[in-house]
Amino acid sequence: MLLAMSTWREIDERLKASRTVVIPIGSNEQHGPMGLLGTDWLCPEIIAHAAEKEGNILVAPTFNIGMAQHHLGFSGTISLRPSTFMAAIEDWVDSLSRHGFDRIYFLNGHGGNVATIEATFSEIYSHYSYAATPCPFILKLRNWWDLPGITRLCARLYPQGHGSHATPSEIAITYAAYPDHVKSAAMEPQIAPTGPIRDALDYRHRFPDGRIGSDSSLATVEQGQQIIAAAVSGLIDDIAKFDAE
Repeated sequence: MLLAMSTWREIDERLKASRTVVIPIGSNEQHGPMGLLGTDWLCPEIIAHAAEKEGNILVAPTFNIGMAQHHLGFSGTISLRPSTFMAAIEDWVDSLSRHGFDRIYFLNGHGGNVATIEATFSEIYSHYSYAATPCPFILKLRNWWDLPGITRLCARLYPQGHGSHATPSEIAITYAAYPDHVKSAAMEPQIAPTGPIRDALDYRHRFPDGRIGSDSSLATVEQGQQIIAAAVSGLIDDIAKFDAE
């Protein structure tokens, strides 16, 4: 069930049976010379929407702008500063919890979001801790690549050149879902360098074409289909466990 494609009365009925909601969350940022700017929000959305078709889950609209200040040296990147990102997440949680959702699951597609999302969870929980009031909901963050079986599958598909940004696995997912948007580009060097992530100018200097440790040209539509299928299975199982907490 998609929240955005439902009426408020349908959501009222849904809440009688389940109080769990999944929020795909990511970022709109450069993904090297081949990757789509929307890769980090497209991946969790693609996986969540595919899982919605197979399992009985409710998926909220995608939170598609994240914390990507280090990518601002590349055209098309849109970023929220950490404080803005935190405030927006808290407003989403407050809105959904007000209606009765008590299991709020964020399926993340951008590594740069992790620290800020986890800090936001702590900030939200602190309001209840200081007030000595039970928190009426629980929050969960799961990166799609950490779903059961995904790390093993990606290691088998990409024994070399997987890297950590503009990875062939994430690009393959977007290509499987949107085959009309498959791109090609020369990789120079074939496997990108690795290093620390700091500000935007430093990032552009260290990683001139945007990739980190990856060979994006390894991505194929068929591999993306495999990864999506595995991720859907893992997500449905993970949400079932979350529901049972």
